[in-house]
Amino acid sequence: MNDLLETELCGIQMKTPIFTGSGTFGFGEEFADFVDLSRIGGVVVKGTTLLPRRGNDGIRITETPSGMLNCIGLENPGVEVFLRETLPRISKYHMNVIVNVSGSSVEDYGKLAEMLDVEGVSAIELNISCPNVKEGGIVFGTDPKAAAAVTKAAKEKTKKPVIVKLSPNVTDITEMALAVEGAGADMISLINTLMGMEINIHTWKPTLGNITGGLSGPCVKPVALRMVWQVASKVRVPVIGMGGITTAEDAVEFFLAGASAVAVGTVNFADPAATMKIADGLECYLRQKGLSHISELTGKLDLTF
Repeated sequence: MNDLLETELCGIQMKTPIFTGSGTFGFGEEFADFVDLSRIGGVVVKGTTLLPRRGNDGIRITETPSGMLNCIGLENPGVEVFLRETLPRISKYHMNVIVNVSGSSVEDYGKLAEMLDVEGVSAIELNISCPNVKEGGIVFGTDPKAAAAVTKAAKEKTKKPVIVKLSPNVTDITEMALAVEGAGADMISLINTLMGMEINIHTWKPTLGNITGGLSGPCVKPVALRMVWQVASKVRVPVIGMGGITTAEDAVEFFLAGASAVAVGTVNFADPAATMKIADGLECYLRQKGLSHISELTGKLDLTF
């Protein structure tokens, strides 16, 4: 264990301030041959819902310049299977398991939070980039009141730290951040994917079966970095920054912008050992700068010119 990177957030003890992006790391066990899972700050497992979901039809992933588009559609076995089969199986890796949850109503999030308030789960991350079917399909993550309601519902049903993952597809990201902080969010993670699409010029049809999908990868990093900086300067709760991080240098930028931790996502598909390489790179950077702890970087962006 290295003191340079040891981090504690909301009672969660972590060897490194590095999380994995939900949907990019499976349930963690898939990467056991490539990384020390216990060294990762938090393994955020793939999106979990109350009932099993088969996901979207057609092509669900396509590569783009410096990134990828996906429209998986939250394919997962459901929370009961996760609790009964997956959680006991992955507990042997001694990692911080953070469960990303999605719902179609405020009540769904409360129920999921209650069901996941069990030993072996370190925290819950709320994916609010989902439509509220009871309110005509409005996306929770684009309406401050809806986002606050989801956060409050989850907080009332669990003693675990609640992380709220913000959607970048809004006019003012700080308005969303302040709303969920006011509703009790323990941490805020951002950004989720940007909406995008690709068209096949030979068939004149969309590439993805869902027409549009979530854009991630290095191409979104400047947008993510800007939003992390904006949010971190407004809220008091810890911020987990993500969006296009592929190197330790990328991670340093997010810490300087105000993040207390970072999440590594799309790069895991290209390099399954990326999380460990970034951790090692951060240690080297801190030593080169004569710093004694990663927290000395957080929010230290110099705005003087």
